[in-house]
Amino acid sequence: MSEAAEEKPGGWFGRLKAGLKRSTNSLTEGIGGLFTKRKLDDAAVEDLEELLIRADLGVTTAAEIAGNIAKSRFNKDIEADEIREALAEEVRAILEPVAAPLEPDPTLKPHVVLVVGVNGTGKTTTIGKLAKLFSEQGRRVVLCAGDTFRAAAIEQLKIWGERTSSTVVAGNQGADAAGLAFDALKTAREQGADLLLIDTAGRLQNKADLMAELEKIGRVLKKQDETAPHSVLLVLDATTGQNAVNQVEVFREVCNVTGLVVTKLDGTARGGVLVAIADKFKLPVHAIGVGEGADDLRPFDARDFARALCGLDG
Repeated sequence: MSEAAEEKPGGWFGRLKAGLKRSTNSLTEGIGGLFTKRKLDDAAVEDLEELLIRADLGVTTAAEIAGNIAKSRFNKDIEADEIREALAEEVRAILEPVAAPLEPDPTLKPHVVLVVGVNGTGKTTTIGKLAKLFSEQGRRVVLCAGDTFRAAAIEQLKIWGERTSSTVVAGNQGADAAGLAFDALKTAREQGADLLLIDTAGRLQNKADLMAELEKIGRVLKKQDETAPHSVLLVLDATTGQNAVNQVEVFREVCNVTGLVVTKLDGTARGGVLVAIADKFKLPVHAIGVGEGADDLRPFDARDFARALCGLDG
């Protein structure tokens, strides 16, 4: 088990397991129903594949996992617990290569992170929670309220700034997001900040507008630091299931997404979509969220997630 999981009795792993309960129940109840004194024959493999597709692991990933489990156990009697253990191992193998906590580059002052995603995924809250995580590590953080279309997002970021003792660069609703990003980078450099987290609007109704705005932010940042932004973080809402896959595709077209954060895993039975996304896009998964609390966003651990998803102990 990871260090995060061992923080206290139950700890982060307990919260992760509780947060994934709806996804876990949907998966394990299906496995329990399928595998009671049954041989893993062609029909059973097909049923397992169907179950994994219904759990939002995606068609390709479901076929791959079911096929791998069948390789060593085909035509043998198999119990539900054995399937859950095997499934957890297959999921871990897919997720391990992409599990990578966001590590600010100490040679950059600041490491500039552009945070993108559609409205409602929890971008602003994620920025606040990341600010908390990094400020607790002794890093100096500057926040930029670049989602200028929503007054609530600006106010929310100011509150997170107070909570985390982070400087917040904000304007009025409707202000130019690129101009704010420019000012925020200037402020962060003057303060010797380690990290600049930039919020952005998340309108997808018109992809061309979104692309133009994000490109403009990138252009103005490069006037001060030609390597910025150094990371582009896409925040995904797990409750949207396979729609999250489409969002990755759109934002990879719009901007150079370098990593993912998956939120709201506690509000859905579709947590398996994280596995589908990891398998398809191979993008780093930096963190996951399993609740509203300030400590409910943590760096992503592949083994903990796989075992929690399959209803197993850490």
